[in-house]
Amino acid sequence: MRAITMRQFGGPEVLELAEVPDPEPRAGHLLVNVTRAGVNYADVHVRENTYLAPVDLPYIPGNEVVGTTQDGRRVVALTRGGGYAEKAVVHRRVAWDVPDDITDEQAAVLALQGNTAWHLLFTVAQLTGGQSVLIPAAAGGVGSLAVQLAKQVGAKVVALASTEAKRQLAKELGADAVLDSSTTDGLTERILDAAGGPVHAALEMTGGQTLRATLAAVAPRGRLAVYGYASGETCDVPTRVLMEKSITVSGFWLPHLYADRNALPMSMRALTAAVRSGDLRPLVGASYPLAEAAQAHRDLAARTQTGKLVLATAP
Repeated sequence: MRAITMRQFGGPEVLELAEVPDPEPRAGHLLVNVTRAGVNYADVHVRENTYLAPVDLPYIPGNEVVGTTQDGRRVVALTRGGGYAEKAVVHRRVAWDVPDDITDEQAAVLALQGNTAWHLLFTVAQLTGGQSVLIPAAAGGVGSLAVQLAKQVGAKVVALASTEAKRQLAKELGADAVLDSSTTDGLTERILDAAGGPVHAALEMTGGQTLRATLAAVAPRGRLAVYGYASGETCDVPTRVLMEKSITVSGFWLPHLYADRNALPMSMRALTAAVRSGDLRPLVGASYPLAEAAQAHRDLAARTQTGKLVLATAP
């Protein structure tokens, strides 16, 4: 089969198309003929060797796929690598049937980014109706879904986005206020002004000064859910601030839920139902041939695209 392989870590150029042996199915797993492979920032971290779970080379990246099983089921599934290929082996526990009225591209949005958005809001941040929430990268994969999901439960959404076009998109998705995230100057004050005071909950995926500004805008007994460090800059969370305001700060990494028999099935049911009813709009972005994985990574890093980027391995 054809697959994108990495024989070294580095820039997008290390992603090479190659012929490799078909994966061997094993107990408790499904062999999927892949039609779409999701492209995510996690794949960039894998490529750069900065991922939370280091990988051994050579390696086939890709953490989610859509395709058909050997018995003809159309599924979306999470993987632990191996997604950028014509065939992938996935665990039955993290594979879900795709209804006929949901496209492959829409389904690809739900597995990694949809589940992440859902659990960030409702499991980690424990968001409820009437509360306020800060959502970063509101035109991105996780952010665009989080904006919509938060509005569905009646929350007040303050969103962050880096360009005027992305800010307009966040407003169209339902954000009550959208702020420019391209600068951190006065960010805390801008959040407080837009929210009408400190926010009950906040998501954070940038790190560095953005994390500090976000933390300062969280209300007493508020919750901060951290799910990335896109700037590459980490920072110490000030203990004094946590104590003064009794703030809960939680990290979140979706693979820690893969073994949970209830968490992901619950969120996938909710996400699928919302898409089918029209209450949730997955943002479908660009589709690239498998051979153009490197270009997909360049476009993702440049933030020139909106919506979910996928690699197409079949029509």
